[in-house]
Amino acid sequence: MPTPILDFDALAQAISGCTVLCIGDIMLDEFVYGEVSRISPEAPAPVIAAQRSEIHIGGAGNVARNVAALGARCIFVGLVGEDEAGRQLASTLAEQGAIESVLVCDPSRPTTRKVRFVSEHFSTHMLRADWEQAQPASDTIETKLIEAILPQIARADIVLLSDYAKGVLTARVIRHTIDAARKLGKPVIVDPKSLNWAIYRGATLLTPNRKEFSEATRSRADTPQSIVDASEDVMRLADCEAILVTQGEHGMTLVPRNGEAVHVPAFPVKVRDVSGAGDTVAAALAVSLATGADWDTALRMASAAAAVAVGKQGTASVSAAELKRKILPHAYLAAEEKIVLEPGALDAQLAEWKKQGQRVGFTNGCFDILHPGHVKVLTAARSACDRLIVGLNSDASVRRLKGADRPVQDERARAEVLAALEAVDLVVIFDEDTPIDLITRIKPSALIKGGDYTREQVVGHEVVEAAGGTVVLVDILQGFSTTALVHRARGEGK
Repeated sequence: MPTPILDFDALAQAISGCTVLCIGDIMLDEFVYGEVSRISPEAPAPVIAAQRSEIHIGGAGNVARNVAALGARCIFVGLVGEDEAGRQLASTLAEQGAIESVLVCDPSRPTTRKVRFVSEHFSTHMLRADWEQAQPASDTIETKLIEAILPQIARADIVLLSDYAKGVLTARVIRHTIDAARKLGKPVIVDPKSLNWAIYRGATLLTPNRKEFSEATRSRADTPQSIVDASEDVMRLADCEAILVTQGEHGMTLVPRNGEAVHVPAFPVKVRDVSGAGDTVAAALAVSLATGADWDTALRMASAAAAVAVGKQGTASVSAAELKRKILPHAYLAAEEKIVLEPGALDAQLAEWKKQGQRVGFTNGCFDILHPGHVKVLTAARSACDRLIVGLNSDASVRRLKGADRPVQDERARAEVLAALEAVDLVVIFDEDTPIDLITRIKPSALIKGGDYTREQVVGHEVVEAAGGTVVLVDILQGFSTTALVHRARGEGK
């Protein structure tokens, strides 16, 4: 049975009304990018000539960033030290409008900080330096974390525990959180670090990577079936509804307690950096399940989100728009991407194309009922340029030109049909009787019309030729006419 097209817009709308409570180990991620210039004479190690650096919110904080980027609200509870890195994290989180942070400060420990040195040319991580104290929080700090977490659970639709084993998610913090969430009927997702999954007992979903799953279950976990076989006992131990094992380029395997296992292959993608990909997966799962989506939908969202994340440098967040472009078929997005609706969108696209040295072509018409004659002209028009813009008469313009009973299809429907054609790169609706203003604005390299026109009859030929462009006349396909088709459909002629 084929997988149905996901109603992404409806899901995104539902996500925008959800709140995720994210709890875990936050860290400051710094990426230093440069080129390997030589080998150090003091030791046989590469020397990186640093060119730029970027600072990101990492760890569980990156999960929170991804939750917000995907359109949901996030309440984040974490632990920082009384130091510059902690202040920087608090300040950066405060600037995130969709994230409400509740940070507990522990003066006895440093804020976790990681600095990665990356070869710009090869996107290779050469070295990582860590500043951290990977020890459980003290009893006093544990109590402060629990006091910070418990009041937030009722405000959330789902709870996400992001465990990096840096001290926040102690057994006591985990137990209090899961028990309180279950009492209020809130699902709990755990990205686990401990190999003792009994401490996560009662969670809804565990999301280990393959290595973590293999170590926790003492299994090879090298095929979907071996993962299914090894999941039965640990699901009973953890009293969870499902386990999702992420396997990098080998995809993801979901094993529900009730129902069939599902394996989703990874999207084919050029991997630039895997840093934070697991955070993106956890966030996508959380926002999807918060809406009440089923396992299949949540899994598809998570797989697509991971594919977007690994194609970026650094600890990256994934936006709802990026996820939509990855998860939906290209043709499904054609109308959204090709029809110009915003006033500045045309100028921005023209500037980008001209910057790339692309030759822009233009043709126009009513295109009321698209037929093979239209397709031939549009295909030939596209062969005369690198990018083809189609000017489309608005409904009011068509009525003035064709009569009160036209158009048969409204302008949005006509624009969507044109946008679905591979030959068409952009559709611009104009309200005037002729597209002269549009042509003057675009100044195309080629102005294309059907061969039933002469060069002198083509509106805008003077503007185009004065700017160094050309007029191209395409032989029309005989026997096709929109007017004749309309008459035939109405029984007004043969």
